[in-house]
Amino acid sequence: MPFPQERPRRLRRNEALRTLVRETHLSPDDFMWPLFVVPGSKVRKAVKSMPGVFQLSVDELVGEAQAGWDAGVRSVILFGVPEHKDEVGTGAYADEGIVPRAVRALRERVPGLIIATDVCLCEYTDHGHCGVLKPPLAGGPKQDLGVDNDLTLPILAKEAVAHARAGADIVAPSDMMDGRVAAIRERLDEGGFPDVPILSYAAKYAGAFYGPFRDAAESAPREGPGIPKDRKGYQMDPGNAREALREVALDVAEGADMVMVKPAVPYLDIVRMIRERFPVPVAAYHVSGEYAMIKAAAQAGWVDEERVVLETMLCIRRAGADFILTYFAKDAARLLTGGRR
Repeated sequence: MPFPQERPRRLRRNEALRTLVRETHLSPDDFMWPLFVVPGSKVRKAVKSMPGVFQLSVDELVGEAQAGWDAGVRSVILFGVPEHKDEVGTGAYADEGIVPRAVRALRERVPGLIIATDVCLCEYTDHGHCGVLKPPLAGGPKQDLGVDNDLTLPILAKEAVAHARAGADIVAPSDMMDGRVAAIRERLDEGGFPDVPILSYAAKYAGAFYGPFRDAAESAPREGPGIPKDRKGYQMDPGNAREALREVALDVAEGADMVMVKPAVPYLDIVRMIRERFPVPVAAYHVSGEYAMIKAAAQAGWVDEERVVLETMLCIRRAGADFILTYFAKDAARLLTGGRR
């Protein structure tokens, strides 16, 4: 029916009416909060490239998670910075490593909190890559041979089991090695953790939005002989969409319970494609660079931070994400509840 009988503005007259007919809603339950845990005590070190984000010792982490819980945030994902790093990331699967210690403390002090853990080697290797480097050719010079996919899988599986043994609710492999979901699922089941779900970073792109995270996690690739200068050899090319569907299909077939797209806003088309084709929960990671850009623009007075944050989160949900990993989780939850929960 044409104008003047058809008037879409009738449903926009006031906030109550707009809320009544809103297609997509945003809740604190939609957020998973990334937190960085480091050795020591009483450590609360600001990450300069991510205003409002800190490296936290376990004691400080517990307090921060409790503040998030009080604001309405019901899930976190932990990234650990170990005391020592080596070529093969042995600290990743140590039962007394930084992430298992943090998981146990959170489990005791913030009961009910959903605790996910990042499963990757980049924080634990001295070269900063997400897997074990290939050995040099016998008798030859050390060459840039890249990351050895198959040698990495058992280490990732051991890391996932160590996190589950500590009490993690969800393990989230972010390494982008082929076959890692199957390797992790097998070891979890064998280790007595068949009920621990896997949140796979299924479509993780080799984009330009990760710089601040690498400051926070101290995980930037180190330059040197035999060390790839970037992660393009295993993370996805930003120009590819069909490949994301292939990655998701493989991970779901291997046992992934949930899948993730990373980054979020530049890849909302990928979120939508996956949502329409797969019946599993879909997460989107609003990454450090996306966070930092909003913070910088807000500090310059160019945008209204609160409005931009909530609009961004709403649009990620509208694209099809069931939940969002975001450094804005606590602040966005407070905005949504008016500071009350």
